Amino acid sequence: MLKITQITGPLVTAQIVDKQDKPMLLETVFVGDTRLLGEIIAIEGSECKVQVYEETSGLKVGEQVELRGELLSAELAPGLLGNMFDGIQRPLEEIDKISPIFIQPGIHIPSLDRIKKWVFHPLVKIGDVINPGDRLGYVDETDILKHFIHLPKDISGVVNQIKYDEFTIEEVIATIEDSDDNIHDVKMLQKWPVKIARPYKEKLLPKKIFRTGQRVIDAMFPIMLGAPVSTPGPFGAGKTFTQQQLAKWGSAQIVVYVGCGERGNEMTEMVKLFPTLKDPRTGKPIMERTVLIANTSNMPIAAREASIYTGITIAEYYRDMGYDVVLMADSTSRWAESMREISSRLGELPSEEGYPAYLSSRIASFYERAGVVNTLSGQEGSVTAIGTVSPAGGDFSEPVTQASLKSTQVFLALDDKLAAKRHYPSINWQTSYSLYDDAFNQLVTLEDEKNAIYNTGHLTYQDNNLNHFGGRKFVKNRRIAKQLLTEEDELIELVKLVGVDGLDNSKRLILEIAKSLREDFLQQNGFDPIDTFCSFDKCQSMLNIIISLYELCLELIEVHGDDENLVATIFNAQTKDLLTNLKYQESIDELNKNGKMIFHAIDVLYQL
Repeated sequence: MLKITQITGPLVTAQIVDKQDKPMLLETVFVGDTRLLGEIIAIEGSECKVQVYEETSGLKVGEQVELRGELLSAELAPGLLGNMFDGIQRPLEEIDKISPIFIQPGIHIPSLDRIKKWVFHPLVKIGDVINPGDRLGYVDETDILKHFIHLPKDISGVVNQIKYDEFTIEEVIATIEDSDDNIHDVKMLQKWPVKIARPYKEKLLPKKIFRTGQRVIDAMFPIMLGAPVSTPGPFGAGKTFTQQQLAKWGSAQIVVYVGCGERGNEMTEMVKLFPTLKDPRTGKPIMERTVLIANTSNMPIAAREASIYTGITIAEYYRDMGYDVVLMADSTSRWAESMREISSRLGELPSEEGYPAYLSSRIASFYERAGVVNTLSGQEGSVTAIGTVSPAGGDFSEPVTQASLKSTQVFLALDDKLAAKRHYPSINWQTSYSLYDDAFNQLVTLEDEKNAIYNTGHLTYQDNNLNHFGGRKFVKNRRIAKQLLTEEDELIELVKLVGVDGLDNSKRLILEIAKSLREDFLQQNGFDPIDTFCSFDKCQSMLNIIISLYELCLELIEVHGDDENLVATIFNAQTKDLLTNLKYQESIDELNKNGKMIFHAIDVLYQL
């Protein structure tokens, strides 16, 4: 037992009273008479520094600190999906029944339902030899996902008892006899320390595309399943909106959304919105494959760190079942701020901008837990970690952004100037990048060749060409689109000097096509029921129409080079309307119909 000697906000100093007590680093404790949950983060002689995950108002010097003998752990069992927890995995819906509006200090209730019974389906039989991590069976956690129960990592042996039946998560579902004739009870409920990565056999290279339904990402800055991704942006640039879009429409099977230090109204929007959304692939509610963790800005700051680790641990748990999981962390800057505050209260020497010297290593260790792995059970699963960063004043040179930049493979830089123009997602196409470009190009080409979609031939505006938009054609279109957007930036400076009339047809064409790429392709309406999600085929087809129009215009400029009004004639009001309406077409057939109308109008003008 320890005794409180000093209270400094969320940091409590406690003296070891009984010499027989041997507290360990990162051990969880109950602090004070109200039994607030805390964690020992430093031990100096007979003194322990405890960061408390709850509000410390009312705590007094002299109150006791009770050692719990375990690390901060997450409860892992059926019942996680569709649920919402706080940063230390307390179920907020259950807490609301006890303490509405605000969480009273010292509330400790189980994270998962101990009464509900689940139908357990065995996958092994009595007499089978099984090893750590092997599948014992499954329960139908939701209508669309099976929750596989694995043997804990410290148990192996022969199945002594197992049966098909209904069980609570605390009841014994199987017994295992090890080589020393010891019998081990196995339950559905398992606990795992959140700051320790879950084990696996092997880490693999990403090999599947994380399709987001957002054209600027899917076409310009692709993400692979298992990738670490950073999305920095100043206040008002649309970080949370972008995160929500990726959570709603991303191709991962399971979503773990962590609201770390963000405003409560944003999480309220998530809680209200998600139950109403249908998964575009299954037609079922998205909440059936989602876990929400809310540690909003008015909650204790120390729990922000715990919320990030709780989220990644739950993501790894479902990864070990062979699922593709996406973890949304909004935002890692608030997590870093909590580290800075605790570090300053500990009296540690500050580094740049007051952050602790270990900031980079903490951020790197978090993103390192993302990836594609070969699990202990022989399955292949992945965790895609997407974290936002909120640099003050939009300064991307600040420490959190730079540390994230070094630890991630995809950098989606959000631009407040684009957001001010109502251009969403406000991802800047000049400063963002993806290191998966080559792998992505190979995958879409290989996938397209398998489906026999790609068709060699003259890439013009012919009707049949509109149906062939994938594979090598898409790779080529992506390259041309990026080149045109870069050339547009250079031409804008020239236009300021000589005006549009001072440009030749080829340069005017670049301005028109680049404008169409920006406004008709990259810009997406998140509130429109059709445009909020864009399928990968539709994304490829839209880009194909715009780039095919560009290639056709280049041919016309060669033939009719003396016509100074050629570009203005082609890009008349009708053409621009048809380009604008591309994003609002539901099917590929309707999309191609718009494309054919554009090319038919040009055919009439120039008798092609």
